[in-house]
Amino acid sequence: MDGSVAAPRPILALVIRFFAAGSLATMAMLVKLAGSRGVALPELLFWRQAVTLVVLGSAIALTGRLATLRTERLGAHARRAFLGVTSMAFVYGAVLLLPLAEATVLGFTTPLFAVLIALIWFRERIGIYRWTAVGLGFLGVGIVMLPDLGGGVSVEGLAVGLIAGAFVALISFLIQDLNRSESPWSIVFWFVAFTTPALALFLPFVGAAHDPTTWGIVIAMGLAGAVAQLFLTWSLRFGSAATIIVIDYTSLVWAVFYGEAVFGRLPPATLWLGAPLIIGAGLVVAWREHRLSRRNRAG
Repeated sequence: MDGSVAAPRPILALVIRFFAAGSLATMAMLVKLAGSRGVALPELLFWRQAVTLVVLGSAIALTGRLATLRTERLGAHARRAFLGVTSMAFVYGAVLLLPLAEATVLGFTTPLFAVLIALIWFRERIGIYRWTAVGLGFLGVGIVMLPDLGGGVSVEGLAVGLIAGAFVALISFLIQDLNRSESPWSIVFWFVAFTTPALALFLPFVGAAHDPTTWGIVIAMGLAGAVAQLFLTWSLRFGSAATIIVIDYTSLVWAVFYGEAVFGRLPPATLWLGAPLIIGAGLVVAWREHRLSRRNRAG
């Protein structure tokens, strides 16, 4: 299930993933802040991609990396772009519909969905450890979302957050496959090159004038997303999704901090009861994938 890693360097992958988690948490806070100021979801998606395209394109041109964009897998990039922008829509939707901490915790279901994808897509045999982890993880989701203990989370937000977790797991497998033959610059560039024009088609229907502060938030969101996109792709180049995804849990610290500092909200008791189950389940999956990977290499 760990897929193909171009050049395994697990410690470097973990460090890169740590910065990716911080960048993603910052981006999520800015998405929610922009949404509260009237910026529509399709507009947020467009500016996220457009800013990345400008920043990345400039960096590639200035550093003479144009040759890295050559590819013989344009179809694979197109599929990744379609699924990637769909994934982004659900991830951003969860952030807009849910409090930051709850949306972040639902994102932690990604390793659980990765197990299910491995079962369905790769016909992989799933043992008792990973089935137990999946069960405990989704039990944790139920506890986090129990309204009678103070969660107060909408059913729509819960559904969108879970779908986002599944899509992120799927995208991780696709990126690892692309990393076998493509550079991180190429993977991110073709993603934004395909999706930016497509998202621009929505602007006549959802675009609106904003004040300078709101534009600043939107641009900062795009910059944070560009940094996160590169870090995520690089991390999957040096380590498997199953082993490095454990670092994503550090984003909960940022989400709780931003939730209180920016939105004046601390998470309810349900989050502190359910989050350890979800995180623990993810750790079990990561540990089991690491053991299986070592066993396969030894064999």
